[in-house]
Amino acid sequence: MTQARILYVDDEDDIREVAALALELDPGLAVRTCESGTDALAAAADWQPDLILLDVMMPHMDGPTTLARLRDTPATAGIPVVFITARTQASEVEQFKALGALGVLAKPFDPMTLSATIRSYLP
Repeated sequence: MTQARILYVDDEDDIREVAALALELDPGLAVRTCESGTDALAAAADWQPDLILLDVMMPHMDGPTTLARLRDTPATAGIPVVFITARTQASEVEQFKALGALGVLAKPFDPMTLSATIRSYLP
């Protein structure tokens, strides 16, 4: 069975750990995590995940900037990205989708349903 590769990017250690643990319970998912947009660019190019879960608000390089850089790089331009954020008002969600995000997940998320939610975004 081939596992879907999920890259989870979040600057908050606790949230990153909870997300990774929740996703790793699904045997069909292989999970890697990064704590910054810069790390995510390198990991995405190297590992070629099937989906990137990307925090919006991070220091140094926020999620929208990271997404723009992913899209500007041929090796990562086609990787689907779902933002994960507390900023989920309808206008914000539409703005994130206009930037090229496949979807937006609300923080805090439910760890028990996270993998099922993620699977709905997989190609």
